[in-house]
This record gives sequence, structure tokens and C-alpha cells, in this order.
Amino acid sequence: MKKSCIHIYCGDGKGKTTAAMGLALRAAGSGRPVVLAQFLKDGTSSELNILRQLPKVQVAVCEEQFGFFWNMKKEQREAAAKAYRALFERAAGEAQNGAFLLVMDELIAAYNHELVDRERVLAFLRGKPEGLEIVLTGREPAPELLDLADYVSEIRKRKHPFEQGIAAREGIEF
Repeated sequence: MKKSCIHIYCGDGKGKTTAAMGLALRAAGSGRPVVLAQFLKDGTSSELNILRQLPKVQVAVCEEQFGFFWNMKKEQREAAAKAYRALFERAAGEAQNGAFLLVMDELIAAYNHELVDRERVLAFLRGKPEGLEIVLTGREPAPELLDLADYVSEIRKRKHPFEQGIAAREGIEF
């Protein structure tokens, strides 16, 4: 492979995480090591159950849960920032030890809400190890993230079952 790339899956539609997990599965299926970190999620999404069983996949999630960002009080935001900064450092460190693919699910939201050190994220992306593919997911990526990306795929919602009162379903939305 000549060059590794940075991928962004963004937009208001369902499928950003699904696309990232599909790429993780593809990379692991080709025998390549994958590091997968989830930000702002509780680590119980069904796809993690199978990915954790694959020998080439390392899954990193935040052990502490903080709920939705907009419901956090100042102290919770500070605790979340500390936890997500540590998660970023853990994932970045593991990825630098020979990973082929690093997926940072919902890093864009953590970045937008300043729950990770923005300068550290940008420095890591600019100086990423040669041969490391990186995937970022989330809504409304900042212009500087878009500038660094090689792929930007926007997933747009036209219709969603939630609008009809259908709650998230295990195996489909989580």
C-alpha cells in the first residue's frame, strides 16, 4: 500500500459507526491488526461483542459513563474530558505499536465538545505512523479535521424510524 489515509464518516444519518465497524472487520479479516476506540458511548453496542472475539482487534472503551453531553454538569464534563483524553492516548499509543487500522468512533463529537485535547488530536493525525489508516466518525466535523481527511463520506438522514416513535433496536441500531 502506497499511502495510508484518514477517513471521516459524518452526517446526521444512521450508518457512520456501521461503516467504520465494517472497515474494521474487513481489515481484521485480511489479517491486519485493528485498534477500535469508542468515545461518548457505553461500550455495549452489539458489534463490539463479535469484534472483541477477533484475535487482531483491540477494543478500547471508556470504563466510566457520563450520559449525554448536553445533560452533563460542569464537574461531569471535566471528569469526562479527563477520561476521554486518557482513552485517546491509550488508543493512539496502541495504534502506534504496529496497527494497520485505528477506528475512533465518535471522536468528532468528543473533539467538538472539547472532551479531547484538540491540539493533541491534530498533532497525532498530522504525524500518524506511516501505514496506519485512521477512521473518525461523528456529526459536523470541524474544518481542520476535514482538511486532514483523505476520504469524507457524509451519511444523510432522509427518514428514520425514531421519527415514528420506534426506539433503537438491538442488533440494528446498537
